[in-house]
Amino acid sequence: MGRIMTGTYCGGMLSEVTATRYVTPLREGGSLPGIVEADDLGTYVMKFTGAGQGRKTLVAEVICGRLGRRLGLRVPELVAIQLDPVIGLGEPDQEVQELLKASGGLNLGMDYLPGSIGFDPLAYAMDPTEAGRVVWFDALINNVDRSWRNPNMLVWHGEPWLIDHGATMIWHHNWPGAPASAAKPYDASDHVLASFAPDVAAAAAALAPLVTEELLTEVAADVPDAWLVDEPGFATADALRRAYVETLLARAATIHERITLGERTPDTPSRAPGWLTDHLAPWPHPTKQDRTKDSSQ
Repeated sequence: MGRIMTGTYCGGMLSEVTATRYVTPLREGGSLPGIVEADDLGTYVMKFTGAGQGRKTLVAEVICGRLGRRLGLRVPELVAIQLDPVIGLGEPDQEVQELLKASGGLNLGMDYLPGSIGFDPLAYAMDPTEAGRVVWFDALINNVDRSWRNPNMLVWHGEPWLIDHGATMIWHHNWPGAPASAAKPYDASDHVLASFAPDVAAAAAALAPLVTEELLTEVAADVPDAWLVDEPGFATADALRRAYVETLLARAATIHERITLGERTPDTPSRAPGWLTDHLAPWPHPTKQDRTKDSSQ
C-alpha cells in the first residue's frame, strides 16, 4: 500500500481486510512473513498465526505498534487480515503452503513500504532527541530486537520507521513472573541508536505522561479476542488485556531511570556453516577467483 503516514494515530479498532493474493515470502524473518494483496487494494507484510512463534507475537505487534503510533513514532499502519488457506494452493514452496494452511482466519498485516531500505547507523544520522524517544520506547516495551546487529528499522521517504515488535514484552510468555521481569532494567548498549547520544531524560519527560491507563486500555482493546483466549490464569480476554495495561503502566513511570548505555558487546566469531561463510566472503569470492583470473588475461 505504501501510504505516507506521519506516525500519528488513526483512532478505532484494527481495520479488517481480506487477503486476495499471496505475492511472495520474506525469508529474512524467522516467522516467514509474506507480502500479500488485499481487497482494499492495499499491499501488506503479513504475519501468520500459524508461525512457530505463535499468536503472542501478533499480540506484541499490535500493542507495541499501536502504542508507538499513539506516541508519535513512525510505525507502519496495522490491519487484521482474513486469510482463506486456499489462497496458497498455487504456492510451489511446501513450507509456505503448510504455513498458509495453518493460518486460516484472522492474521496481522503491516503496511508495506515500497522502496524502503534498511536503516544503517553509519549512513543515516539521527538527532539525540529522536534517538532518545526510540530508545525510551524500546525500553518501555523491552524490545530486545533493535540492536546494531538487527536494527528492525527502515528508511522510507528519507525518514526512519520502526518495524517488527514481535520480540517485545517478554514477560507475557510467563505471566506469573511478569512483575519481576517488567521491573528489570533495560540495557541499551547494543541499541542501534546508542551512538547518537539519545536524550532519554527528555524522551521520558515528553512521553511518559502520555502513557496513561486510558491510552493503554485503548491500545490493548485493538488486539482481537481470538489471539487472547485460552491464556492460562485468565478467565477472559479482557482480563488478559488488563494485565498488559498494568504491566506497561507501571514500567512507564520509572523505566528511564533503569536504562543503561554502556560499551556495546563485540562481534563474536561467525557460527555460520562453512559454505555460507565462503558465500559471504569479500571479493574476490572463493568461487569467483578463477573467473576473475580468466577475465584479467
